[in-house]
Amino acid sequence: MNQILQTELKSNTLNLDVNNKKRIFKIQFFISLLAMSILVSFYTYNKILLNKKEQYSVPLINNYNISKLYSSNNNNSASKNIYNNLIIGIIEIPKLNIFYPIFSKLDYELLKISPCRFYGEMPAYNSNLCIAGHNYDNNKFFSQISSLKNGDKIIIYNNSGEIFNYLVQKVYQTNENDFSPIYEKISSSYELTLITCNNFNNKRIVVKAISE
Repeated sequence: MNQILQTELKSNTLNLDVNNKKRIFKIQFFISLLAMSILVSFYTYNKILLNKKEQYSVPLINNYNISKLYSSNNNNSASKNIYNNLIIGIIEIPKLNIFYPIFSKLDYELLKISPCRFYGEMPAYNSNLCIAGHNYDNNKFFSQISSLKNGDKIIIYNNSGEIFNYLVQKVYQTNENDFSPIYEKISSSYELTLITCNNFNNKRIVVKAISE
């Protein structure tokens, strides 16, 4: 009789352990599912915000062009755009259909909207103008500059209406903590350096160009 009771007790204990494990597994599964949903939602939300920032560059450059045409009219609403005073020119890369305003300084928020100058002077000064652009992993900003080849043209327009043509000399990757490209001069003429991130290997994509 005691043996039967002990066997039944062991069986009930085993069933209880199995039920507890199932319950714990279900709780862990739902927690994992909830965490994954939160991460996906956060990633999607940030992507939407980035896209909105990126899309702002189009009306921004239109407002910039309009404000330059009517710069003598201080009441022009376009000239009141808070970003207009930060624009020092325009970068155009015909091969990549790139046409963006250039901000005079580099910070995280401005970089979401348009390429930014982070070293050197605008052309007319014989220096190495370095411009950083966000990599959206699509055809926006500097996402496609790694496809540029030697001889491809890059055009810089300054605020005085002058046009400066550059020809690509080399395209390469470097470590993210390597700042040598901004100090490197490969000729005695005007130089241009474009830099963006490679989102797959944490390196920097660098394009060096010299005046035509």
